[in-house]
Amino acid sequence: MSVRIDITGLRPERAAAVPSPLAELGMALHALSEPGHHPGLQGWATGVTARLDSHLADRMCEADFLWRTTFSDLFLPCAGLPGRTALPGQSLAEELDLLDKLSDEQFVDAALEFTCALPYGEPGAGPLTDAGLRRRALELAAARGPQQVRFSERLLADPPLIRAWLRQFLQDCDEAFFAETWSRLGHQLAADARHKTELLRRRGLAEALAAVSPAVELDEAAGRITVDKLGDGRTATADGGLLLIPTSLGWPHLMVLHRHGWQPVLHYPAASPELSAPPSVEQLTLRMSALSHPVRMRLCRSLARSAFTTSELTQVHGMTAPEISRHLSVLKKAGLVTTRRRGRYVYHQLDVAMVARLGSDFLEGILR
Repeated sequence: MSVRIDITGLRPERAAAVPSPLAELGMALHALSEPGHHPGLQGWATGVTARLDSHLADRMCEADFLWRTTFSDLFLPCAGLPGRTALPGQSLAEELDLLDKLSDEQFVDAALEFTCALPYGEPGAGPLTDAGLRRRALELAAARGPQQVRFSERLLADPPLIRAWLRQFLQDCDEAFFAETWSRLGHQLAADARHKTELLRRRGLAEALAAVSPAVELDEAAGRITVDKLGDGRTATADGGLLLIPTSLGWPHLMVLHRHGWQPVLHYPAASPELSAPPSVEQLTLRMSALSHPVRMRLCRSLARSAFTTSELTQVHGMTAPEISRHLSVLKKAGLVTTRRRGRYVYHQLDVAMVARLGSDFLEGILR
């Protein structure tokens, strides 16, 4: 599973790395709503929550589905502007002005993305103009609860009202906590964006994408970027551009904006040591499948304590050498068992560090 970006015809100068205050505010709201996704930010989240005005905290819950699941494309409005080459603003105020430039149709479609799970990557009319989609949006909202119904009804009835509400809410968040957070993080993100820009200019797109994440691959011959994700999607730069936007609050999320007609965006964690070598979804599946067999679980119990030869394992577990070898082969293919030779003996041992990483790898795999 993956998200693929067709970059056929993408001109080098149309690939840009730049920070986005609005995208970082979206990620801040997400981290506050889902602190379990971001264990490294619990101290920050606790501090912000403790200082929040109760009225603002209530408003934060009113439409938290815009950022709780991940965060809405509304936090990357530059990608939806005509020409598909616009860049994020340098300040939150500039980015809120870009948000105002989205059409009502674009705003409603993006706002309903997580509320109602309407088609994301396909062309066509939206619920403002298509009565069938409008009914479907309200049906899906009803299945999610009264809060989503109220928001969706207000959004479909009066988009400018919700736009004004959202802008005021984001400005209040900036005053309450985000301006301070951005003053600390903005310099780090600008430095990361400069580094990616240098890679783009001096070494090309492949090197820049490799620095974004090992989960991002470029096939230059096919003109395609592939992002390893637990989901499928496709988009194209066409005659537009490609944006690389760093986040300091985002790990483990590596997100791809692939909305039809919008500029593709890679929103990636900057300078995160946890992302040095994230496993692919295929690798993660292989490792978890290898450990799901009860015989291999018992073998791991032995191999975690000491190194064993195949012959020793046959004695301990009462199995034949071919049976032991078959199970060891599965564990080795999954990268969970190491092998070393000592004289004429071959010893096998569980890679305890790799097994210990499975929890965080699993979290990253499903949230990436």
